[in-house]
Amino acid sequence: MSNREENTWNQQAARSAAWLQHPEAGQPAWWARLAAAGAPLTERLPDGEVCVTFLWRDPHGGAAASPLVQVYADVNSVTDHHRPQPQSLARLGDTDIWWWQATLPANWRGSYTYIPVSAAQTPPRPDADARASRLRHREWWLDIMSRAAPDPLNPRAGYVSSWGAPLSALHLEAAPEQSAWHAWDQGRQGADPARLTRIHWDSARLGKKRRIWIYQTGALPEGERGERPLAILLDGQYWAERMPVFAALDEDTRRGRLPPAVYLLVDVIDSRHREQDLPCNADFWLALQQELLPQAERLAPFSARPERTVVAGQSYGGLAAMFAGLRWPERFGCVLSQSGSFWWPYVELHERARAVSERRLPGSRGRLTEQLEAGELPPGRLRVYQEVGRREEVMLDVNASQRAALERAGHCVRYQEFEGGHDWLCWRGGLLDGLAWLWEDESRGG
Repeated sequence: MSNREENTWNQQAARSAAWLQHPEAGQPAWWARLAAAGAPLTERLPDGEVCVTFLWRDPHGGAAASPLVQVYADVNSVTDHHRPQPQSLARLGDTDIWWWQATLPANWRGSYTYIPVSAAQTPPRPDADARASRLRHREWWLDIMSRAAPDPLNPRAGYVSSWGAPLSALHLEAAPEQSAWHAWDQGRQGADPARLTRIHWDSARLGKKRRIWIYQTGALPEGERGERPLAILLDGQYWAERMPVFAALDEDTRRGRLPPAVYLLVDVIDSRHREQDLPCNADFWLALQQELLPQAERLAPFSARPERTVVAGQSYGGLAAMFAGLRWPERFGCVLSQSGSFWWPYVELHERARAVSERRLPGSRGRLTEQLEAGELPPGRLRVYQEVGRREEVMLDVNASQRAALERAGHCVRYQEFEGGHDWLCWRGGLLDGLAWLWEDESRGG
């Protein structure tokens, strides 16, 4: 390390200590200065990692006045809420400051929230019945999540998780580029209303009615509109409402990274219907092809060519996207799968993984991988963009098995692991990266 680098590190390493050891720590002026500086505090370490200091202000005041006994930190892929005693911040002396530090890779990205609790809201004690204890702990965790609060010191825009918890975003210095999302991060998240159409898909085959968002990007001559590529985004309600993707799609289209295209955002209705429709449900995909695509095409013409059609999904959606491509390669020629649930339907893999220290089960595979390996799926050659978080434990194993099976079957796969977890904040960047790679010839006019 050069003298300049060492001096820079010494200045950074002193940052959290200077805040926490300041004689006015916890006073209103101290909090005002911290709010202006922003939190969490980050400090680069000599080995290239980053020390992150999480800080939260007790609204009740110091220890003598406050009923709070813990402030749980739920940091995606870093803390473990399955533990009997989840990670909590610690109170700084008798002040109103709660704090906790974690050391993370410089390319980590993730969401987090704080959950303050009183003595009556601490977790149930485990007993000899391990399964019953896990169920009680899960019920307790879901209950206290109603108390979750975003970080008021974080200057970036917050958002809401799939289960309704408010979250804050943390992007470390070397995290993958996501500049197309800058407008959303600054609180500007609108779609161009002239190019957004909302419809309902009332499926006779499925007996279900759901919302659909159709978004058209870029501009093409009238005669070329029917050749625009199509992207089907599963969990469309998330990309339309909780983390709206429209401005980011517009930005990457403006830059020429994405071609003018049609995006079909498909609502899952609710968690019960999501579990019915997304895990390898042939009826769902037949209904989508026979009912929804003709309805949408009349409103926003798009190409029927498989090499111009992407199916994109996350978690169960990542499994569903892969299933659609493998079962109907003549229609869905491009697959974008993020943290795909390729353990399905063997949910016991998660239980087995939790029982080992590494929480890894190399070689694990689910039914779709087994079918692919056995040659039970139609022939075809897909382009697949597949990614998974390095902190997703057994999900790494089932995704690696799926990738290996795809490559042995002759599919073109781009596979990557990101530094993070099962997190929409990570997936939003991979979604744009995947679309750009799958359509790279389209964006260059090929």
